[in-house]
Amino acid sequence: MSIVEKIKDIEAEMAKTQKNKATSGHLGMLKAKLAKLRRELITPSSGGGGPGIGFDVAKTGVARVGFVGFPSVGKSTLMSKLTGTHSEVGAYEFTTLTTVPGVIQYKGAKIQILDLPGIIEGAKDGKGRGRQVIAVARTCSLIFIVLDVLKPLTHKRLIEKELEGFGIRLNKSRPNIILKKKEKGGISMSATCNLTHLDLDIVKSICSEYRMHNADIRFNYDATADDLIDVIEGNRIYIPCIYVLNKIDQISIQELDVITKIPHCVPISSQWDLNYDELLAKMWEYLGLVRIYTKPKGQAPDYSAPVVLRGDASTVEDFCNNIHKAILDNFSHALVWGRSVKHNPQKVGRDHVLMDEDVVSIVKRVG
Repeated sequence: MSIVEKIKDIEAEMAKTQKNKATSGHLGMLKAKLAKLRRELITPSSGGGGPGIGFDVAKTGVARVGFVGFPSVGKSTLMSKLTGTHSEVGAYEFTTLTTVPGVIQYKGAKIQILDLPGIIEGAKDGKGRGRQVIAVARTCSLIFIVLDVLKPLTHKRLIEKELEGFGIRLNKSRPNIILKKKEKGGISMSATCNLTHLDLDIVKSICSEYRMHNADIRFNYDATADDLIDVIEGNRIYIPCIYVLNKIDQISIQELDVITKIPHCVPISSQWDLNYDELLAKMWEYLGLVRIYTKPKGQAPDYSAPVVLRGDASTVEDFCNNIHKAILDNFSHALVWGRSVKHNPQKVGRDHVLMDEDVVSIVKRVG
């Protein structure tokens, strides 16, 4: 029996199994089996040769945004309008397309855009070239799921299912579960809150499927069986996602009011260039980029070319490493002007956390 057939059998058994306390352990074990089979399915075989010709694209810029969606939803048009890169427009067969890269300059940052071939249902199970496409999506800093506004929820659920099957978790944080394997003592669990989805029997059945018989597991929130499996698997990717609802020129204002209630969404029209400003602003927000301006000693700040850092906890040390790692060899302190300090300028060390549009002057150690 093939892996895909085994997956379908388990999914069928899960569908017909009633969900109650008596079956929760069995369902947990089935979910663990399913996760293991999916990992086996998506792991390249020896000699697999990577993601495939035309799919693997060299990274450029400070971040990478991947466009994911079904064919003919307007990805290529949107890509061309944002980056000026030509991407063939039309409903071509999924297997004939490759990744098309482009670059957008926004707020002084160079951001790579990837127009990925149209996702089709069954991609996670190896249909078409879905595995190569989603493998590239896993390398992105942010995903745009481009949806046709006339059928957004249907396509949204299908694409989410395909990405979930490949270990991509959209707009989610890494589960706050601490798992420590040990030599003996069996499975023990503790929790900082009341667990409504898990008990010791369910946890043991999941661990048993992974041949994990001795471990201490601490739950710091009301976790589910899927959360525990994600932690044990250890190969999940947590990526922010924006749902781009395209073709809003084809619906009424009343219909637009309804669909914009979808979380993390931005309505646009790629044909008429509508609402690009909001899309780019949200892209910047979800990427968590921080612009830091340099100030050479005795000179005015250089506002023309900011140093762009990723993450809302970027430090002076990150700033120095981004310019050149040798700077830290003679680092004494930094002078910072901006929102991250109480007075301007303020003398700070390498661990100081910077904020967007701070100005930094590095002072070298004397002698």
